Amino acid sequence: MTYQTEISALRTAINEQGAPWNAIDAENAARMKLQNRFPTGLDIARYTAKIMREDMAAYDADPANYTQSLGCWHGFIAQQKMIAIKKHFGSTKRRYLYLSGWMIAALRSEFGPLPDQSMHEKTSVPALIEELYTFLRQADARELGMMFRDLDAARERGDEVEAKRIEKAIDEHETHVVPIIADIDAGFGNAEATYLLAKKMIEAGACAIQIENQVSDEKQCGHQDGKVTVPHEDFLQKIRAVRYAFLELGIEDGIIVARTDSLGAGLTKQIAFSKEAGDLGDQYNSFLDCDEVDASQIGNGDVLITRDGKLLRPKRLPSNLFQFRSGTGEDRCVLDCITSLQNGADLLWIETEKPHIGQIGGMVNRIREVIPNAKLVYNNSPSFNWTLNFRQQVYDAWAEAGKDLAAYDRARLMSVDYDGTELASEADERIRTFQRDAAAQAGIFHHLITLPTYHTAALSTDNLAREYFGEAGMLGYVKNVQREEIRQGIACVKHQNMSGSDIGDDHKEYFAGEAALKAGGAHNTMNQFAAA
Repeated sequence: MTYQTEISALRTAINEQGAPWNAIDAENAARMKLQNRFPTGLDIARYTAKIMREDMAAYDADPANYTQSLGCWHGFIAQQKMIAIKKHFGSTKRRYLYLSGWMIAALRSEFGPLPDQSMHEKTSVPALIEELYTFLRQADARELGMMFRDLDAARERGDEVEAKRIEKAIDEHETHVVPIIADIDAGFGNAEATYLLAKKMIEAGACAIQIENQVSDEKQCGHQDGKVTVPHEDFLQKIRAVRYAFLELGIEDGIIVARTDSLGAGLTKQIAFSKEAGDLGDQYNSFLDCDEVDASQIGNGDVLITRDGKLLRPKRLPSNLFQFRSGTGEDRCVLDCITSLQNGADLLWIETEKPHIGQIGGMVNRIREVIPNAKLVYNNSPSFNWTLNFRQQVYDAWAEAGKDLAAYDRARLMSVDYDGTELASEADERIRTFQRDAAAQAGIFHHLITLPTYHTAALSTDNLAREYFGEAGMLGYVKNVQREEIRQGIACVKHQNMSGSDIGDDHKEYFAGEAALKAGGAHNTMNQFAAA
């Protein structure tokens, strides 16, 4: 519906009410309605799921159409990210949000900073989704509000051409609301608990939910040791639970991202239930590290399984966990991924120990032998030492090619001494093109960085503290923060506007007319940034 059509529809509705609504201005009401395009989280989930499905189809047609996101731990961070994307690239197309369970644990728990072990309040997950979208909707309202002011100014000048141009821009306004991939960890309990939390997340606006195959009460960060996986059927119950939540809430095209941590997980809490040789439970159990025994060797409390007519004792640790055979991680990952896609998942996530296209692509090729359109969400993790990893990859490639490496020490490649070298330059180029190359060669549809804004907040705060509390004093803030905000056109340099002060003034005028006491008058110091 166009701007003028919306005004006409509301004018008709107001006229039908007669005297009680005579004080309501149709154009003001139309503006408020346009500024709140998504009244509920379900409206957001429905809108963004459609976008994500279209993006998945576009990627299937051409891997150059991969998508990206950055993890956001606060609504303001998400808002500024999307404002920046629109400013620099003119469109939010194929750019998403990522909600990281790690950052909720570290930054948003009432217990204070926690490790990524699902100890934080589960309700903090949908609460953050709601917060992220609240800030993105406010970014829409702010941007449209400025366009409405420009429209009023053009009308006051009698500039009809400019007024029509602005109306067209209003009609074509691109929202800051984009898809989110939201981390539900291992589901925070059994399948019913997973279903209940998934509903809350979808109601808050999530169109894509990422769930992992770890044991819920033993959950670890994907880049830490001690990970414990569950048998496939346990995981599939939770995938089904999430799908039921989507369907119940009318989000038929909601997306499930199935994450496997099997590459780095050497333990399981359970021996899978198996009815016959070769079934899914038997395949899971086939990876167990076992010793063959006979009846005379059975000890007190031993757990035994049979395979191919042999009696086997799985290796059980004092923690009561069972151990997988070394070197089976990739095979387990491939089976996890195929099974998940065959039972309702839409996208895969393989948590790896390093960003290596060959390793990832090798697994994806095996998966695609069974599921041809399988594709990944991939964590471009800050837990990887990207500089060292890629310098070592170049070093190894050069060694294989017989290139002279006398000038390099593989163990010291992180050193600043190598920053200007040919090896470092090639490594940096591989890092620069990693996402493009991995999308083409390793089936990665979506690239994300889980914790980038955690690190940027720490780095920028460290820099400011060093300058402000040191010799630079106030210049440390003015030169390195405010002056750069002005020069780079950072929206929040006008922080009163960014926080919604001008939107509030508009509403005051709608509600009170000439009696409105507005904040944005001649004495507002934000006017000093009018030319910024």
